[in-house]
Amino acid sequence: MLNPGPTVAEILASHESGSGSPTNTAARVADAIAARGADGTWITTVPRDRLLADAAEIERRPGARTLPLYGVPFGVKDSIDVAGWPTTLACPDYAYTATETAPAVQRLLDAGALFVGKTNLDQFATGLNGTRTPYPVPRSVFGGDLISGGSSSGSALAVALGQVSFCVATDTAGSGRVPAALNGIVGWKPSRGLISTVGLVPACKSLDCMTLMASSIEDLDRVFDVIAGLDPADAWSRARGPRFSGDRLRVGLPAPSELEFFGDEVFRAAHLGMRDRLARLGFDCAPTTLMPFLNAGALLYEGPWVAERLVEFDDFLTGKPESMLPVVREIFTGAKRFDAVDVFRAQQRLQELKSVVARIWTDIDVVMVPTIGTTFTVAQVEADPIATNTVLGHYTHFGNLLDLTAIAVPVGSTADGRPLSVMIFGPALADDTVLAAAARILDEPRPLLGHADFRLAQRERR
Repeated sequence: MLNPGPTVAEILASHESGSGSPTNTAARVADAIAARGADGTWITTVPRDRLLADAAEIERRPGARTLPLYGVPFGVKDSIDVAGWPTTLACPDYAYTATETAPAVQRLLDAGALFVGKTNLDQFATGLNGTRTPYPVPRSVFGGDLISGGSSSGSALAVALGQVSFCVATDTAGSGRVPAALNGIVGWKPSRGLISTVGLVPACKSLDCMTLMASSIEDLDRVFDVIAGLDPADAWSRARGPRFSGDRLRVGLPAPSELEFFGDEVFRAAHLGMRDRLARLGFDCAPTTLMPFLNAGALLYEGPWVAERLVEFDDFLTGKPESMLPVVREIFTGAKRFDAVDVFRAQQRLQELKSVVARIWTDIDVVMVPTIGTTFTVAQVEADPIATNTVLGHYTHFGNLLDLTAIAVPVGSTADGRPLSVMIFGPALADDTVLAAAARILDEPRPLLGHADFRLAQRERR
């Protein structure tokens, strides 16, 4: 696996001890971004002078060194509002300057985190490949002209490059997990509603959720402890579930015949080799089926949910169709073919599949599958943008439709040097169990404490 920059824990330890400072960290971040130039990671960054001034302001706050994210740099996907900064959705003609900050981001700022800028994305958060942008097309940190994945393309790169310790992004159909997989970091899609989506320009509002990207589970825990919370302004908001009890983890493994690698035998061998190690890591492995999950995933783009994007963007599509990238315009225009009967038919089918999936969780705690079944170069995606995008979402499309929590976990690289990632997923509000499974795979110790005690325990460990 790659070794990104300093973690949240390392930065906090440096700032709290005085061996480093938020202003020093801000200078490092500004230098790192400048050194890369226009590589497709960022759309808007805080200018160096202002970033250092913002860091100095954090240092002057009363009790600054006790802030849970004191001076930790982070990025925000450019579909989420931060007051005073443009929200573009990778479409310059759509851009506006936000007047309010999304509550989730405001929680981070109040906790002392240092906002660095807005990251690149597939336009209107429509895509999983990272090439659907009018800005420079980002590439994976693994090189070889590999795509970065999307739609949260720049967010994954900013973390993988070590420019920031974490990013706040989004995940409707895999937008947080796919780019994490392609850049060797962790990308966690919590259960919908645990992080407020107020201030997010929706893609599919009934499915959207915020996602967190970082380089370790410990960092995810720290950030989530700050960012999660009920929001009465978010109709989908709900409280987090229980902490993992510490019992043995039952992981479901679909039969190899149910797994699809799209002819990529190198990826198949690498994933099956990872599965062989699970028992040694302390998991109780059991067979399960992936078919009801895949059948639900097929509804996302073959069914009427794509039309939900028009709730937000139909007026823009009608008024300025030329401002959209052709592939995005084609997807939005095609969504108009669905009618009310299609919606109810799909909802009924989805409910049937939810019932089947609910019974699966009586025998297992989580399921492990590949995050992606293969990789693509930028040229391959540009040659066939729809089909390649569908392939990338094979294991992620069903996540929000079935109300799951899921995380992409880096597990090294394939024999030919491409990033390898597994996805752990479980039922709604089993977030802590999913994180515990991911931590075990990454060999990260993780305390078994209630949420109120977690921050104190982490401080004691430092």
